[in-house]
Amino acid sequence: MTKKDLRIVFFGTPEFAVASLDKLIGNGYNVVAAVTMPDKPAGRGHKMYQSPVKEYALAHNIPLMQPEKLKNEEFLSQLQSFNAHLFIVIAFRMLPEAVWQMPPLGTFNLHASLLPRYRGAAPINWAVINGDTETGVTTFFLKHEIDTGDIISRERIEILPTDNVGDVHDKLMNLGATLTLDTVDHIIAGDLKTTPQTELLNGEDATPAPKIFKETCHIDWGKTSTEIHNLVRGLSPYPAAWAEIHDSLNHESPAPAIKIFSTQPIQGHIVNDLQPGRLSVDGNRMTVACGGNTSIEIIELQPAGKRRMTASEFLRGARLPESAILK
Repeated sequence: MTKKDLRIVFFGTPEFAVASLDKLIGNGYNVVAAVTMPDKPAGRGHKMYQSPVKEYALAHNIPLMQPEKLKNEEFLSQLQSFNAHLFIVIAFRMLPEAVWQMPPLGTFNLHASLLPRYRGAAPINWAVINGDTETGVTTFFLKHEIDTGDIISRERIEILPTDNVGDVHDKLMNLGATLTLDTVDHIIAGDLKTTPQTELLNGEDATPAPKIFKETCHIDWGKTSTEIHNLVRGLSPYPAAWAEIHDSLNHESPAPAIKIFSTQPIQGHIVNDLQPGRLSVDGNRMTVACGGNTSIEIIELQPAGKRRMTASEFLRGARLPESAILK
């Protein structure tokens, strides 16, 4: 079978998926259709948002499907009509069995972690939040339980101490595109070998990577500066860690929220048992006491309703109470 003979349907939504789709098209593969999320209103003007995969498909004249329900008979019939040999899924919804069992060569997924590490919706975030020094991408065939199928291939990258989740996302997006292409090359060559994830677990449990919620992003200042720094890195630039500025002597004063995008643990600094969250201002620097007698400097932040700025810019216009504490 040639590249043009192999009929592929591509499932995906965000920019992360577009890199792989573009790699396939650029290397001569026959993507006969794309499936992405329905348009939805977004932003203050509630304009209809089109996914990056939709925008790419329209620009490259790829037939497009946007089903509300993946078990809908009309959608399943339309999907079947493309007579695809292979489905590829990247950053999309969980597929029902009626979909992923349809193509004769199977359905594989590109996942942004080294499975079985970080199964779930937010693998890149949790790798950085947990302070990992490496991560990667995995291709695997779909089965009933999410992110548990037999592994086709994995590729690793280093997570640098200066990387935030946005940096790691972009590295994995490009690495994933290469791995997706390599996986399809092996499928068409017929020399594919897979590995059950149970062989890589060695009797241990898989690492979860649950969805990120607002409360996940709320900073617990009782944790050490290293843990807080990794949380900030793992949520920057989106959705961003956050805290509220309170006046510890005036509990009735308003508590404005700030998003925090960049921090730096203060090495070897002892806070002399200051209450975790206690904010100190020294010139144009903001430092916060953390758990374990550690402290951290806030480098970049965004007050509610304002733009992202450096701490020094914030301090020039802010009126902070002397007894300010972050909660």
